[in-house]
Amino acid sequence: MKIVHYCIALSALMLVASCDEDAIFEKELYKKRVALISGDSYNVFQENHQLTGGESIGYIAATCGGTRNPDRDILITLEEDPSILEEYNKTMYDADTEKYAKMLSPERYTVEDYTITIKAGERNGKTMIKVRPEGLSPDSLYFVPFRIKDCSAYEVNEEKNSVLYQVSLENHYASQATETTYSMTGLLDGVSTGGSKRMFPVSWNKVRVMAGNEIFQADTEVIDRSAIVLEITSDNRVRITPWKDIVVKAIGGDDEYPNVYKRIEENGHTYNVFSLYYEYEIAGSRHEMKEELRMEVEN
Repeated sequence: MKIVHYCIALSALMLVASCDEDAIFEKELYKKRVALISGDSYNVFQENHQLTGGESIGYIAATCGGTRNPDRDILITLEEDPSILEEYNKTMYDADTEKYAKMLSPERYTVEDYTITIKAGERNGKTMIKVRPEGLSPDSLYFVPFRIKDCSAYEVNEEKNSVLYQVSLENHYASQATETTYSMTGLLDGVSTGGSKRMFPVSWNKVRVMAGNEIFQADTEVIDRSAIVLEITSDNRVRITPWKDIVVKAIGGDDEYPNVYKRIEENGHTYNVFSLYYEYEIAGSRHEMKEELRMEVEN
């Protein structure tokens, strides 16, 4: 009988221990934790901002994890923290300071409310950031670093208590967020040529490409020496001007390459198409270029 009583007591003890472990596990499983929404790498959240000549709207968002929705309102207070960007630059680029991402100037954005509210019964909340992106360089990365300063309820996820809000430039012709590549066909000094060209947004109606068949390199000297700007006017004519050091001049009078931009439909597909004719000079070497730049876009 003593053995039986011992076994019963042991079983009861194991059951209690098991219940305690289950309760702890369940508590962890259902734990509510507050986090700022970002990507997996370095807590970067990339937002495309349309170049319109004015303000562009974006959002900083937060979420509350856990199996069940929060049972009370959560008030999250944000603050800018430059040290987050400093750490990002050192991790990504080490001593190569020329590649460092830049802090977006306070003159270029407005956050009217530095608080995010997640309502009881809901998962997410957000606050607005107004960005004035016109004039930013397509060759630079711009961030606004935010950190959670205070949270009125629940635990903050320390791995997601900050966000690097990245301002990505975009217009109707090109985007900084993705590699915008146009196919190129044409004549260079009268000889057939072809390939592809990277295009970068510069302003609401301007883009930058390399002249002729010059190869793009993410190098300021190369870009300054060889890049041109295409400005699309209200009647879809294209003005061609230097980006920096190159000498370039648009040439008229060619019906096939009339220096125009069109959005065309072909066989159920939509394309951005530039038809260009210009001459350019790099380091004393002069060339004549007729080219069509084409990229399929969403209708």
